[in-house]
Amino acid sequence: MSKKIILIGYMGSGKSVIGKFLAQKINLPFIDLDLFIEEKEQKTISEIFKLNGEIYFRKIETMYLNQLLDSKKDFVLSVGGGTPCFGTNIQQINKASEFVFYLQLNAQSLTKRLTTQKGKRPLLTGLQDDKILEDFINKHLFDRNPYYRQAHIILPSDGLSITEIVNKIITFLPSDLFKKKNVIE
Repeated sequence: MSKKIILIGYMGSGKSVIGKFLAQKINLPFIDLDLFIEEKEQKTISEIFKLNGEIYFRKIETMYLNQLLDSKKDFVLSVGGGTPCFGTNIQQINKASEFVFYLQLNAQSLTKRLTTQKGKRPLLTGLQDDKILEDFINKHLFDRNPYYRQAHIILPSDGLSITEIVNKIITFLPSDLFKKKNVIE
């Protein structure tokens, strides 16, 4: 099995930031699925949503996800918050890697993080009030939890720094699997 580490979780859970830092620490390339899609489609995720709708986006998201999962390359991959929740994506993710981490945060933490990002997140467009945003996140977490909880490792991340989360992830990786750089304590 190739060396793939996959980070899943709700939008704003830090998958991209943590993925970049983790990849650097263990000497693997980092891929953000959303950025990969944008590069391939030559459009932003927001433009794809506006021009073609969410159903089209989910179809191409699955196509590009499978392309990456089927590759023989080793990498750290962060996927979109909804990626594991459509079709057989979570099963494909779990089949492709032994190291699937769910970065779990509560709705209050996510609301704080996402309040300033509403304009950049297509699913949050029009959610003006923080209470409405938190209710939206709570509903999504309820709906998505059965998918997220299928990750191999559930990593509660509330109140943890990027360094703490990365160091926790590294503790789950076999010491002989990756040539690690020094872990920050």
